[in-house]
Formats: sequence, structure tokens, C-alpha cells
Amino acid sequence: MGRDRFYAAIVENDGTEKVLGSPSSVLPWWSFTKTVLAICSLRLTEEGLIDLDELRPGKPFSLRQLLQHRAGVPEYGKLQAYHDAVSRSDPPWPRARLLEEVQSDRLEFEPGTGWAYSNLGYLFVRDAIEEVTGLNLATALKRFVTGPLKLQSVQLAMTSSDFCNVHWASSRKYDPGWIYHGCLVGTSLDAAKILHALFHGQIVSSDRLQEMLDIHQLGGAIPGRPWTSCGYGLGLMWGEVGEVGRVIGHSGAGPFCVSAVYYFPDIAAPVTVASFTEGSNEAPAEFEAVRLALEKG
Repeated sequence: MGRDRFYAAIVENDGTEKVLGSPSSVLPWWSFTKTVLAICSLRLTEEGLIDLDELRPGKPFSLRQLLQHRAGVPEYGKLQAYHDAVSRSDPPWPRARLLEEVQSDRLEFEPGTGWAYSNLGYLFVRDAIEEVTGLNLATALKRFVTGPLKLQSVQLAMTSSDFCNVHWASSRKYDPGWIYHGCLVGTSLDAAKILHALFHGQIVSSDRLQEMLDIHQLGGAIPGRPWTSCGYGLGLMWGEVGEVGRVIGHSGAGPFCVSAVYYFPDIAAPVTVASFTEGSNEAPAEFEAVRLALEKG
């Protein structure tokens, strides 16, 4: 894959920025949105608005367990009916149908005893944010995350019209309502800036960051991807990648393009890299992020 098919941004520890590709291109952030939801949740704990360890109303799991995919909540991404509906460009299911299709009350394991990636779990994170703030998610994220960082490109895509300015034309017919926890769109640089801010004390305290970095270890290498070990914190994928050492952030994939937004703390000159490209396999974006980090570090 040629370098010209990647859109990327690099933020160095001193704040120096570099953008590869069009700096104004609007790109779907996919599951990097989970990291932003986690940051918002930790900001709300600092405001005294939410307790990560309190059980959710009527549920046997906490917000912390949801953020770390340890609540046992099932995953709608495993449903063939879901993928068939998306491929037909059907309107997104109403919430009630989603919960029925996925059998949302059927936990895969007792909360806190296992780990399973769950997009549905992050819908419940979204619910918690909206409940305690009294705001819709777009407003809450702007107030507690993107606003304080003065990021102008970021918005929560809620309908297919919100994808009309997305860089890849093939994405424009997609309805982001199928991503029930929400899908942020914005530039590669603003994605990198959020993660850079997280690791440089600009958005949550060092104590809250350490909570996010309480890693649940998941094992060794993933075939075809750069990881030699991996784990998951609160809204943060964590791993080790050969000579670059630790890599912390989040990958994301949709039907038409992928993202990899990561901080590289162990190289000689630590950097944050956001990498985006076409396709549905996160591996090329992850390998490109590693390549750029090595080039800078």
C-alpha cells in the first residue's frame, strides 16, 4: 500500500505537529471514539458527577467494568443480521430491537471475571454520560473533552448527512447510527491531539490517567498485526510492539476505512501518531503508525 493512501498526524512530546496528507480531511474515528468516551467518563469523576465503581441502575456491572469490557455485556458486532442490515443500507435498528437482537440481558460471564470486547457495553457508557450530565453525547463531549482542548474539527456523526464531508466517498452512504455508542469524525491531527493531551496532563489528572492504564492483560501476539503482547485499560488498547516497546491508544475499523491512534512512550523521542487509511483491516494503519513513530523516535 503506497504512502499516499495514508492520512496521518504526529504530535511530539514538545507539542511539535506534523500532518501527512490533507490536514483538513474529515475522517471517521470509529472505535477511537471509545477512548474519548472513557476520557469524558474520567472527567466526570473529577467533577464528582459519577462513580466508576457504583453499579449501573438495575444492572450487575459498573461503569469501570463497561469501560474495560469486563462487564460481560454481549456484542452486537457478532450478529450476522446486523452486518446484513448494514450492507443493505437499512436504517439503523431502534434501540429496543438492538437490545432484543443481541439479548442484552444475557451476560457472557459474571462481571469482573472475564473480558470480551463489547460495542453494546459502550452504548451503556454513553447512557451513563448523558444521564449524569443531562446533555446529549455531542454536547457532553464538547463540554468536557474537545472544547477545553479547543479542537474545531471534531463532531459526533449521528446521521448519514454527517458523513457527507468524510474524505472517502465510499463512506458517505454509511449511516453512523449503526454505531450505537457514537462515532466521532474529525481530522487526523485533532485525533492525535486528544491522545497527546491525555498523556501530558492536559485533560485529566495523573491519578485518573493511571486508572485508565490499569491494564487487563489479554495475551501475546496477534497474527498479521504488529502486537507482540496486548491488553486493555479503560478505553485504551495497550500492547508491546517489538523495538518500539509499549503502544497505547485505540484502533478502529468501519466498512470502508480504518484508524490507529497511539502514543509511543518508550522510544527515544516519544510521539503520538494518528494513522488512517482505506479498507476494513486495522493492521495497515497500525503498521503505519509504528513506522512513523520509529521514523520520529
